[in-house]
Amino acid sequence: MDNFPETVEDFLDGQILLINKPLGWTSFDVVKKIKNLIRTKYSLKKIKVGHAGTLDPLAIGLLIVCTGKFTKLISKIQGQEKTYTGTITLGGTTPSYDLETEVDNNYETAHITEELIKDSTTQFIGEIDQKPPIFSALKKGGERLYEKARRGETIEIESRKVTVREFTINSIENLEVNFEIKCSKGTYIRSIAHDFGAALNSGGHLSKLCRTSIGEYQLSVAIDVETFKKLLNK
Repeated sequence: MDNFPETVEDFLDGQILLINKPLGWTSFDVVKKIKNLIRTKYSLKKIKVGHAGTLDPLAIGLLIVCTGKFTKLISKIQGQEKTYTGTITLGGTTPSYDLETEVDNNYETAHITEELIKDSTTQFIGEIDQKPPIFSALKKGGERLYEKARRGETIEIESRKVTVREFTINSIENLEVNFEIKCSKGTYIRSIAHDFGAALNSGGHLSKLCRTSIGEYQLSVAIDVETFKKLLNK
C-alpha cells in the first residue's frame, strides 16, 4: 500500500485501506482488528472504522476498510462493480450454496460437456433475477436469514434484480469450473454457483471465491492484516 498513514490525524481525517481478507475471517473480524490496532497505537477511546462490501468467511480477497471521516464514502464505494474469481464444483448442492454446509444432494454429471458449460454462462449475463442464499446476512423480520436457516426454518426469499456484465470460464478440471465474474452490488456469487448447476441439469456449489477488485481498487495492491500491523507500529 502506497503512502501508508503516518499520524493519528491521518486515520481520523479518513483513510481507504485495501486489505486482503484471509480465509475464515468475517469482514467484521477484519474491521474489529484494524480498529483495535489503531486505537491501541494512538491510545484512542474511539474511531470510526467500517468496510465497504461484505465478504463471506470462506471467501478471500479485497476488503476495503474506511476510517474516520471516510466512513461516509462506504455506500459510494460498495456500489461500484466488483470482480471475483472462483470455483464452482458441479454434481452436488449444499444448503448454504458453498462449503459452509455439507453436500445434501448429488446429481448426474455425465452429460456435462465443456461446450455446455460455456454456453450456459450466457443465461447469467445482463440483468438477471436472483434469489439470495438462505444462509446470508440479509434480515427478515428483524433477524438474519442465516439464524433462521440454522434453526431449520422454512423461509420464502424474494428474488431481486442484479447485473452480471461478464461471466468467463477460465478453465475446467473434472467437475471444477474456474471462473471470473464482473457484477453489480448485491450479486451473490454463491447463488450464481447454485443456479449454474441447475442450468446444467445437475447441481453446483461454490467451493472457492476471491474478490479481485471493487471499482478502481485492486487486490494486487492490498495488504494483509499482519502487514498493516507492522506498518502501523514501524
